[in-house]
Amino acid sequence: MTNSQSSTTGADAVDVAIAKGLDLDGSPIPPVKLEVYNKVMAFEAGRQRSGVTNTMRSRTVRIGAKHLPQDELNRMLVDADWAPLKEKEIAFYYGSK
Repeated sequence: MTNSQSSTTGADAVDVAIAKGLDLDGSPIPPVKLEVYNKVMAFEAGRQRSGVTNTMRSRTVRIGAKHLPQDELNRMLVDADWAPLKEKEIAFYYGSK
C-alpha cells in the first residue's frame, strides 16, 4: 500500500480516517460532525478507567456480538475466565432485531 492509498480495514481504519477528516470513501467529513465527535471523545478521554481487562471484556462483547452467535461468545468469555454475558448485554446485543 502506498502513502496515497488508505486502508478501510483493521481496527484503526476509522480513527485514521477521522484524523484526516475524510470518510473511508475519501469524501470529506462535515466539520460540524467532526466538532461534535471530537467534543464527545474528549469527555471519554478524561473518564477514569476501571482496568485494562474490564475494557478488553467490554470491547470483546461489543465487537464479538456483531460477529458471533450468543452461545459462542458466551463460551469464549467463560473459557477466558471472564464473566459470562450479562442479561443486559444479551438484551442489548442479541435482543429482537
